[in-house]
Amino acid sequence: MKSILRILKDKKGLSILLAVVIVISLIMLMVGISEYIRLNIITKGVRDALQRAVISAVNDNYNDVYHGVREGYAGGYQPSGGGFTASVNHGAIWDRLENLLGLTQSGDNRVKSIGSGEQEMKLSGLNVNVQNTPLAPSDPANAQRFTADATIRLEIPLSFAGRAIPPLRVTLKVKAGWVNKF
Repeated sequence: MKSILRILKDKKGLSILLAVVIVISLIMLMVGISEYIRLNIITKGVRDALQRAVISAVNDNYNDVYHGVREGYAGGYQPSGGGFTASVNHGAIWDRLENLLGLTQSGDNRVKSIGSGEQEMKLSGLNVNVQNTPLAPSDPANAQRFTADATIRLEIPLSFAGRAIPPLRVTLKVKAGWVNKF
């Protein structure tokens, strides 16, 4: 530490080189921090949009689940003849995500591009699993709720100093459940 202070106080001009190195190091650190913040913002936005789409899909099952509430349980069933049949709607989650995030379809993937045509993110592999409540469970207090689990793969391309580096790949998972209000 004393040698650095001595170099900075030296009048021979060597401190200019050290100052430039320090400034460039600080700029690199700030670029790294801002890229980390950008990735967190994109990931959180996609997760929130997916959560919103899954909640909407669960709410779309209201009519079928409500039949169950009136019969003493909260499952997605429809009266059929002398009994009930399971009736579950997975919803249009891709359509909701396209509207919420401004995505366009590219093969099996959904892509968001920024102004210059550069890809900002790519979503793929949407998997939705709707778990219906058992029909007339013996223990309604401890029975499985009507829930929907969704997973999706998010890929965000990265570059540094004009070079492409491997993209960030994250699998996001959300869960939503239907709970009767009354």
